[in-house]
Amino acid sequence: MNTILEILAQELSNAFEQAGYDKKYAKVTVSNRPDLCQFQCNGALAAAKEYHKAPVMMAGEVVEKLAESATFSEVTAQAPGFINMTVSPAFLGDYMNQIAASGSFGCDTSKKEKTIIIDYGGANVAKPLHVGHLRPAIIGESIKRIARYLGYHVIGDVHLGDWGLQIGLIITELKHRSPELVYFDESYTGEYPKEPPFTIADLEEIYPYASKYSKEHEEYKEEAQEATAQLQAGYRGYLAIWQHIIDVSVADLKRVYDKLNVEFDLWKKESDAQPYIPDMVQKMKDDGYAHIDEGALVVDVKEETDTKEIPPCMILKSNGATLYNTTDLATIVERRKLFDPQKIIYVVDKRQALYFEQVFRCARKTKIIGEDVDLIFVGNGTMNGQDGKPFKTRDGGVLRLEALLADVVKEVSDKMADRDMTEEDKKDAADKVALAAIKYGDLSNQAAKDYIFDMERFTSFEGNTGPYILYTIVRIKSLMNKVAAQNITVSEEAVILPPENKSQTDVMLSLAKWSETVEAAYVEQAPHKICQFVYELSDAFNKFYHDNKIVTNEDEKVRASYILLSRLVGQALETGIDLLGLKAPEKM
Repeated sequence: MNTILEILAQELSNAFEQAGYDKKYAKVTVSNRPDLCQFQCNGALAAAKEYHKAPVMMAGEVVEKLAESATFSEVTAQAPGFINMTVSPAFLGDYMNQIAASGSFGCDTSKKEKTIIIDYGGANVAKPLHVGHLRPAIIGESIKRIARYLGYHVIGDVHLGDWGLQIGLIITELKHRSPELVYFDESYTGEYPKEPPFTIADLEEIYPYASKYSKEHEEYKEEAQEATAQLQAGYRGYLAIWQHIIDVSVADLKRVYDKLNVEFDLWKKESDAQPYIPDMVQKMKDDGYAHIDEGALVVDVKEETDTKEIPPCMILKSNGATLYNTTDLATIVERRKLFDPQKIIYVVDKRQALYFEQVFRCARKTKIIGEDVDLIFVGNGTMNGQDGKPFKTRDGGVLRLEALLADVVKEVSDKMADRDMTEEDKKDAADKVALAAIKYGDLSNQAAKDYIFDMERFTSFEGNTGPYILYTIVRIKSLMNKVAAQNITVSEEAVILPPENKSQTDVMLSLAKWSETVEAAYVEQAPHKICQFVYELSDAFNKFYHDNKIVTNEDEKVRASYILLSRLVGQALETGIDLLGLKAPEKM
């Protein structure tokens, strides 16, 4: 189903050609002067130079060709050469019925062949999720949902950090505290215990302590590095501890991600890429891409067109140890072998842009991945406190994600304390509204931009906020409950009628933007466009709700039309918030 912009562009293309001008100038956009018209075309201004004519004269000639079109209620040429368009109520009403009949608001959601892998989350084992993990998790989740909605085969991968020094630090500290554990007995050949010798709370205390201690004691750090090397060399006892760390950590991570309504199809780890490293490195050497530089094995990725310095991509350290670069390149090898993706999207802190530029260039240069596969870096900005600096606790520490969620739930619960609802309904609403406050507050910003976390504004039930969007959805649910309670039936022959006033027109024009919005959000990896859509539609609907009698309308056909339109808005809003990873409560 074509969008309104596509339909209007086709009409303009025909008119331009009939007037003797190239149809390439018939580009239609939403008007930047809604007080004058709904849509506009500035093509005559662009064409004036080619045809050596006054643009307003050319615009007038095009407008003449549109005079008989039933699509428009008004088309005018305005100096210096704008074509201003307002669609007819009949056209808009008909378009709404087509949207309703399509089942997907006019959007092409048919199954597509392309496989997409999205690498997001960025969690490390043995560490709790903190506020720095929020943005990549929820941005990546939304991008995944948008692509999946459009019919792509999408695979979300958490890509856990599980193979670095942090494991060696935990093993070392555990050995210092409990040297009697069987994992440290080199002569032991039996089965290791199934139950881990620590809890997630233990790990969350052990790792920070060991990390801090290693920075102050060089011999301790060297011991941890040796433990890491032994782990990676396959020492049985350390592998068993490592597996315990993963099991305990993943169970806790899943619990917290579940609270965020974030899901992963794959719980792959850095360690999963290790088997692919030897052959990958050897091929880089054999093909002449990798060379020794100051003892390290590197691949030059600088290009002649670079205006800034791009350092070589290091593959192995001088002692033969691997790096994150090595693992990420091997992960690309693994993903190509297992899933054959046509696109891999990385949702990571934007401060990692140079690193991923090196990795992507190295993957291309060494033929790990072909030009037919898109490698996309979606760099996210930081969530900042009121001081404009990355969000911290009052004592200057990094705030745990669970603590942030709890704080926002309490704020929302306090605001809803006097609502006439059961305690169960209040809790359900508070949990969902709090999550909407956090996620919408984040996602409504462009991914690459930093933003300030404003508890008061984000939890407000008014304005461009998550709670306001949910409130609108709950209002529509309540409206539909009234329809059911009063036994109002809408016949199968009922249709959405042409709009009769501005509030009806605005709702319909907002709804009509769904298809182009979702497509743009997918192409640009931009969940904030979905936020813009649901806010604009919510705002338009609430004005429509106040300006028109819906349930109490005496005209049966008009009442049915308003009910159908309200139901369609509710469905679109619920679909929209689902793409943001949100759910609406039944009551608020």
